[in-house]
Amino acid sequence: MNQTNQFLGTERVGRLMKQYAVPCIISLLVGALYNIVDQIFIANASDLGSYGNAANTVVFPLTVVALAIAVMIGDGCCAFVSISLGRRQPETAKKSVGNSVVMALVSSVILTAIYLLFDETIIAMFGGTVNAETFACAREYFFFITLGIPFYMFGQAMNPIIRADGNPKFAMVATLTGAVINIILDPIFIFLFRWGMMGAAVATVLGQMATAALSAGYLLRMTVIRPAAGDFRLSGKICMRTLTLGMTSFLSQISLVAAMAAVNNMLRRYGAADPVFSQAQYAQIPMAVVGIVMKFFQIVISIVVGMAAGCIPIAGFNMGAGHKDRVHELFTRLLTAETLVGLAALVLAEGFPRQLIAIFGAANESVHYTAFAVRAFRVYLCMVVFACVNKACFTFLQALGKAAASTALSMIREVVFGVGFALLLPRFFGLDGVLYSMPVSDLLTFVIAAFLIRGTYRELRA
Repeated sequence: MNQTNQFLGTERVGRLMKQYAVPCIISLLVGALYNIVDQIFIANASDLGSYGNAANTVVFPLTVVALAIAVMIGDGCCAFVSISLGRRQPETAKKSVGNSVVMALVSSVILTAIYLLFDETIIAMFGGTVNAETFACAREYFFFITLGIPFYMFGQAMNPIIRADGNPKFAMVATLTGAVINIILDPIFIFLFRWGMMGAAVATVLGQMATAALSAGYLLRMTVIRPAAGDFRLSGKICMRTLTLGMTSFLSQISLVAAMAAVNNMLRRYGAADPVFSQAQYAQIPMAVVGIVMKFFQIVISIVVGMAAGCIPIAGFNMGAGHKDRVHELFTRLLTAETLVGLAALVLAEGFPRQLIAIFGAANESVHYTAFAVRAFRVYLCMVVFACVNKACFTFLQALGKAAASTALSMIREVVFGVGFALLLPRFFGLDGVLYSMPVSDLLTFVIAAFLIRGTYRELRA
């Protein structure tokens, strides 16, 4: 293999996009399937049902916190490495890899300790006290998921680093292996062994351990950017640059956690004021349903972010090498593809909500469950096309080294709009206001993103 990845500056852009984006999409989709597969099996277990679904929704944002830290380190390292190789600075790239591995390991141990010490308080913060059954399921699932945090974070951080080394296929295989193990073990542990929430969590952790083991093996035989022993010694300058470049990835995930916390608590609060969901046997339904809608959205966003993240090494290298015309072409292709993905998702959400909710055990639930789910899909995701374009803009600006603009736009979407409207709109529209918060946020963010997209094109044409 070319030891400086020079083919990124000469190969056809369309071919490079396919070579890097497709494995990245599959890797992120497979990563998303961990939690989604758990929820499907949990939903179809007669002893868990919507209580287990609601518990899964409570714990999901807590796993996203771990993912946020991991992708900040991994995506930041990937962008740093690609820009360094484009400038023919391989030694700097290797130091970034070594430092990133250490940061991922240390941060994972710290987060695990925090979760184990404050589990009840954290679960309550994310709406887990909606009823006793949901809290019990959430606490059981959360404990075992927490034990796997170090393996999960290491595998997720290594994934973009492996792509930056020029091997997106191995990054895909490592993630796919863990997901397949999870899919095989979930029904065995949940239905055959009757381990309930613990079974779903243990299956997930075993899959994450497999991904981490494969990633660690690759680290020892990297081809382009294999770090030496001295590269693992932390450097403030290297760490800061890596984390700065990955800050957008972190904020896009961690701010989603803030939004989900706001949404979950508003669902609990305004669900208690609803004539139907104020009844104890139905209290968990809004949280369970919105969690499912978010899982569908996560699948869509995995494709969207996968395409954009797959372009990071290509865009970073060509910007570093001064090939702006190639970056211009790449940006156009990316925006077109993201728009098409958004349109396909819109058709599914608006046209087939009953079929989508049926996958998550709707047949075992009340008529109120299905009715709210149909409304949630159609309202919550009506602006999904704009959401897809927004995510592409965040990630591409990050690849160009525009950390400040990318971070600002991500913060506006997820914190100012995402949290703000989730807290504000229910005051006027009740439970429906929680559903309106998503499309309103995406529409307003797109208005801002359009100006940044226009400015990026002007710069690339200069």
